[in-house]
Amino acid sequence: MLKGLIASVSASILFGVLYYLAPALMPLDGEQIFGWRVLCTLPFTTALLLWRGDTIKVLLMFKRVWRKPTFALALLFSAAMLGGQLWLFLWAPLHGRALPVSLGYFLLPLVMVLAGRVMFGERLSQGQLAASILAGVGVLHEMATGGGLSWETWFVAIGYTGYFAFRRYIGTDHMGGHWLDMMLLVPPALWFVTRGPSSLVLIAQHSHLWLLIPVLGILSAVALTLYMKAARLLPLGLFGLLSYVEPVLLALVAVMLGESIEPQQWFTYGPIFAAVACLVADSVWRIYQSGQSEKRLRSSAPNEPALKAQG
Repeated sequence: MLKGLIASVSASILFGVLYYLAPALMPLDGEQIFGWRVLCTLPFTTALLLWRGDTIKVLLMFKRVWRKPTFALALLFSAAMLGGQLWLFLWAPLHGRALPVSLGYFLLPLVMVLAGRVMFGERLSQGQLAASILAGVGVLHEMATGGGLSWETWFVAIGYTGYFAFRRYIGTDHMGGHWLDMMLLVPPALWFVTRGPSSLVLIAQHSHLWLLIPVLGILSAVALTLYMKAARLLPLGLFGLLSYVEPVLLALVAVMLGESIEPQQWFTYGPIFAAVACLVADSVWRIYQSGQSEKRLRSSAPNEPALKAQG
């Protein structure tokens, strides 16, 4: 549990750094940045795959495709869902849409909590239930006054939840599955990088990109690996709760990049922020109770031999 917690928080911090880094990659556009992110991330992801000794899991997936060719369609669908999220993440801050995307990441943990309840039978605590109601109030306000949440918000909240749930369903929620998702994204990444006007020319003309693009790859590889590891180690609901570190950082980055929350939007963001507070408090309380239970078990363990001897 502790390893999953550390992995989730570390990934969120690195994603915040990536979000802030995106505008510095101009004059590359969102699609070109997506392409370079995939191409530069894959070597480091491959190194991590080899270091962890998870190549056997990739081979097992290929064997599944050989036995059941339709499984290849599931792998392609998984890669496409991840690709859409990676593209939007770096496209949004370049087009003044960082705040709607950050709102999507605020809603994502709540959607994961509900998905964990419906799809995997995970129980909702009182704090999670209260948070779901508060978030629902914010969403309903936005729908009533703003014509609904933006497509970017829904794309993140529903899309990422579907991605993680789908990977669990098909049994690819491990490092090998993540590596294969990235590998399947190489063809579209190459197309975005080389389509006219070629980004290679832009990189040759702007020396700052020579350093930033490799940094993009390293940060992205480590962040995604930690994120996928947390998704595997933690229950879907708890994984969703811990994901709240990321949208807080993304919202701060959006403000730093010049975007702002309008006064009427606080009736949308306010209840959602309150939902965040409920979930954080609930998570802290549950972790505290778990720690107390472990302490009680450890303190009682030395007495067991003595009790057996007396018996």
